[in-house]
Amino acid sequence: MLDNFKVFITAAEQKSLTNAAAELEMTIATVSRRVHELEKQLGCELFHRSNKGLTLTPAGQSYYEETSGFIHELDVRLLNLDNSLHSLNGELKVMAPTNIGSGPLDEFWRSFVVNNPGISLNITLGDPDDDVIANQVDIAIRSGPQQNSSLIQKKLGTITPVLVTSSTDKSDLPETIDHLESYPSIAAQLFSDWTLINGNEKYVFSKKHNHISNDMNVTLNLVKAGAGIALLPMSIVYNDIERGELKRVFPSWNGVPREISLLWPQKRTLSARAKKFKEELITFLRRQSWFDMAS
Repeated sequence: MLDNFKVFITAAEQKSLTNAAAELEMTIATVSRRVHELEKQLGCELFHRSNKGLTLTPAGQSYYEETSGFIHELDVRLLNLDNSLHSLNGELKVMAPTNIGSGPLDEFWRSFVVNNPGISLNITLGDPDDDVIANQVDIAIRSGPQQNSSLIQKKLGTITPVLVTSSTDKSDLPETIDHLESYPSIAAQLFSDWTLINGNEKYVFSKKHNHISNDMNVTLNLVKAGAGIALLPMSIVYNDIERGELKRVFPSWNGVPREISLLWPQKRTLSARAKKFKEELITFLRRQSWFDMAS
């Protein structure tokens, strides 16, 4: 009915079906049919029709006065929304897990703001389970399985956890995988139960760790201090391994790869800014040695 009211208001202002059709880029027959449909729905005639054009009936005048302001305002709002969705200028609200957003993606954030000066990032880092819809974000990076059916999910790839220790650790490292049970260890809460895989072999630890933290960067610092072995995502430790600050322990054994995805609400159209973010993030991750892209 809203579409028919728009046709009615345009016809009333143009005082002609022909001019209204030109304004709306419709055929005269379509405009005439829409007006007839609205008159049938409302149960009254809206126009007096003559060779000189259209004039409003008393009922038509009342409907015009009550609805024209609303319809014009709606048109403006829809135009503003359309411009916002298709513009590369404006705010982009993003969520990401702290252990990915701070550190592994530092270079990405820098390059994104340089490449897109019109986009104002509003970044929230936090728990991987933070509610995307309740936080009204445009797009979110998430780790681990996602079950919310009201979200669109695009799997990007995986990050593999690896065993590391400080390169300055002079103690005797465990000789076999089962000796890890008695070796000093530090754990991030997300990886406190260690499941290690080597081809078809699997080893599950549920050991008491010497230190534990809900922040992986704290865990990483304790490893660098020589406090023991930790199982941490390759995204966090890759640069330290390359610099020689950390070394792999049992490099043939890895933790269970953790899935990384992009999510956005089903009912929210992905804006041009969010699409640009998605495109540049995928390009960035494809170049990272610590990330395994989805096929």
